Amino acid sequence: MEETISLKDLFQTVKKRFWLIGLITLMLATATALVSYFVMTPVYSVKTQLLVNQARSDQQLYNNNQVQTDIQLVDTYSVIIKSPKILDEVKKELNLKQTVDELNQQISVSNAPDSQVLEISVEDKSPKEAVQIANTIASVFKKEITNIMNVDNVSILSKAQMKTDMAPVKPRPLLNIAVAILSGIIISTAIAFLMDYLDSTLRREEDIEKYLDLPIMGIVMNMEDVPAPTTRSTRATSQHRVRGESIES
Repeated sequence: MEETISLKDLFQTVKKRFWLIGLITLMLATATALVSYFVMTPVYSVKTQLLVNQARSDQQLYNNNQVQTDIQLVDTYSVIIKSPKILDEVKKELNLKQTVDELNQQISVSNAPDSQVLEISVEDKSPKEAVQIANTIASVFKKEITNIMNVDNVSILSKAQMKTDMAPVKPRPLLNIAVAILSGIIISTAIAFLMDYLDSTLRREEDIEKYLDLPIMGIVMNMEDVPAPTTRSTRATSQHRVRGESIES
């Protein structure tokens, strides 16, 4: 016999295991909140911008080929900025404790399509140190690129600044809690359906016909379900007994 599951069966399963779904979701959300607020260290992010543009005199006309060359060099500069040659010099100037590879993980370089502007983002547990790293990378790169590629077309467009109202970019407690709640609902619901699927207990008359394919011949009622006799019938029975006793006597 082919087994089918209706929406009513699914609803009954969720209703029966609702306490389990709520408990698992609450535990996961609480644990995530504790970790996000009290365990994870806040991480701050700052940005500095570089302009790739060959210096020109006032008399020099606009050269479209030169602009295209600068744009093409942006991708190359993005790689050079994160190279050990630049980062090792930054590490020495700031006397940083992290290795060059760890410093590389803190840095990301991006630029808009067909743009001559490079944006250097630095993440660090200390906002002050993040600002120092970002500005030092910009200055070291501007100085070293002249020796590396024999060009002088980089200028610092904007420096990273320390702000009093800087907010951490990591962790994001509310987002983490929302993800934990969603994950908890999905996981606990799956567990509830699995428990119901593995439970082979027959609890209703319909289960006998559904799973055993047997007809129901009769039902033995629970004595607790039998309604108690009414006051009128009890009184009539008592009167009958009294009359019977009086007649016999």
